[in-house]
Formats: sequence, C-alpha cells, structure tokens
Amino acid sequence: MTEIVYVADEQDKSALQDEDAQVEAIVGEIQDAIDAAEQEPAATEEQSLEAQLEEAKQAAADAKEQALRAVADAQNIRRRAEKDAENARKFALEKFAGDMLVVADNLDRALASADRDNESLKPMIEGVELTHKSMLDALARHNVELINPMGEPFNPEFHQAMAMVPNPDAEPNSVMDVMQKGFTLNGRLLRPAMVVVAKAPE
Repeated sequence: MTEIVYVADEQDKSALQDEDAQVEAIVGEIQDAIDAAEQEPAATEEQSLEAQLEEAKQAAADAKEQALRAVADAQNIRRRAEKDAENARKFALEKFAGDMLVVADNLDRALASADRDNESLKPMIEGVELTHKSMLDALARHNVELINPMGEPFNPEFHQAMAMVPNPDAEPNSVMDVMQKGFTLNGRLLRPAMVVVAKAPE
C-alpha cells in the first residue's frame, strides 16, 4: 500500500513539474511579448524622428530653392528695368528724329534740283546747304547718324534694294546709286537707305 502511495506521489510531482514548466513557458512568452511591446514604441519613435528630420531637410531645401529663385527673379526684373530705362533714354527721340528726316529729305531734293549755274540762285543754294548741314549736325549730336552707302557693299541690315542693274564698271552686289539716304539712332536702324545694287552683266 505504501508503495502505491509513493508511486502516486511521484506521478503527482511529475505532473506538477510539467505544469510548472508549462506555466514558466507561458510566463516566458508573456514576458517576451511585454519586452517586444516595450521595444516597439522606441523603434517607432526613432523612425518618427528620422521621418521628421527628413521632412525638415526637404522643407529647408525647398525654402532655399525658393529663396534662390526669388533672388534670381529680382535680379532679372532689375536688369530688365535698367535695360528698359536705358532704351527709353537712348530712343526717346526716335519719333521726333523720324519726323525730322522728312525735312532733311526735302532739303536734299531742293539741293538736287537747284540750278547751280544760275548766279542769282547761289546765295539761296548756299543757305539751303548750310541749313541742311546744320540739321544733320544737330541730328548727329543726338546720335542720329546718316547712312549714305554709295559704292559700299550691299548690307540688307541697313540698305533696302529698290533695283538691281547690270553694271560692268561696278563691283557686283555693291551700291551704285542711293535713292534715299538712311539713318540710325544709337546704332539701331531708324530708316534704311533705299539703293540701287549693281550686278554682273549677263
């Protein structure tokens, strides 16, 4: 009888040990879960800080790019304003000078049609020549320059060809006659010279 009780006690001890092992295993799993849960917020917080840092870096880069663009735009606006102001100063007389060219043309025509052999007309012709010269000098003081390309190579930027005439005595593609003189204002074409261009005989 004593032996049976002993065996039963041994079985109970073994069962208790198994239960203790199972409990320890469950407790271990719970503890692992608790440890993982405690570590997870730290990792999440670290990731959150990294994300915020990246966002801050991107925001700083965007702000720097916008600032550089703003500076560049301001410089471009200032340069355009300076250029517009300079052009306004340089070409303020464009319309007035254009109107004065008609007067210069009329004086040219008067001199071209004057009878220079008539002694009685010489004082008048001299007066017209002086008036014509004074006008051209006044225009030149304001950077209105005369274009009289007689004998020069044809330049389409400043000359307007009215005709091409065969001429064995002239260089091909050169100006052999000026029908109307041209003018520039500060280097910019105000009116092209109307010319007749020589070409090689066929």
